[in-house]
Amino acid sequence: MAVNPDVGTVEALLARAGAAAAAAGRFLVEERPADLTVESKSTATDAVTQMDRGSEELLVRLLRGEGPDDGILGEEGGERPGSSGVRWVVDPLDGTVNYLYGIPEWSVSVAAEWRGEVVAGVVYAPLLGLVWSATLGGGARLTETPWQGGRSRPRPRVGTESRLSHAMIGTGFGYDPRRRHTQAEALVKILPRVRDVRRAGCASIDLARVADGTYDGYYEIGLHPWDFAAAALVVTEAGGLVGGLPHEDIGERMAIAANPMLFGQLQQLVAEGMSAATE
Repeated sequence: MAVNPDVGTVEALLARAGAAAAAAGRFLVEERPADLTVESKSTATDAVTQMDRGSEELLVRLLRGEGPDDGILGEEGGERPGSSGVRWVVDPLDGTVNYLYGIPEWSVSVAAEWRGEVVAGVVYAPLLGLVWSATLGGGARLTETPWQGGRSRPRPRVGTESRLSHAMIGTGFGYDPRRRHTQAEALVKILPRVRDVRRAGCASIDLARVADGTYDGYYEIGLHPWDFAAAALVVTEAGGLVGGLPHEDIGERMAIAANPMLFGQLQQLVAEGMSAATE
């Protein structure tokens, strides 16, 4: 296979990602039991359910059914090596706590990497009736789910706000108490400098909302590749920028996304907030 896949190959990967995400979304909606079994992962507040695991098992089965030699990195199952050059990065249920409490802000996120670079991604929010998707170099897309007509909306584009003081910013909080303390201290520095801050509880949807212009920017500490792989591609293909703290890539230390006019300002403000929080 070529180092850079052709358009047909990338579109085929996007179609596989979309079909798998749709199936997992249906499973999470239709098979949810009346009483969820809830366990804790990293901390007492970091929840996982049998539905998270069941959704990932379904994604793995579907994706490897068509590509048995593909690798998969999943939130619940970790790394499953492959040899095809394709690796799927999946979050089977982003926003587990929202799902537990009946809050509709949760998603299934599926990204396809080709030799280490994300080339296709889907963020599917079943209860919002929306699918954000993108291919590398092919732009971002926003469509409604079939039961809402399956219509394509105008191609998403990041907003045009250039003033930090007028910016709507999304963020999230981790589960470790010490990290939450740091995030709260940073927020004290950031909040007075922007129009407002929203915390919806689902990183992939937060990033997608930067892509479609709902949010002007977003930042969060502690994200993993499965949280942002698909959505970060949607942001960049919608004209936005993603990264970490100054001179760093997006990653666990920090994820930042915004339109190009706002990105540097937000990045600097977040860096100042984090510096104040750790002094």
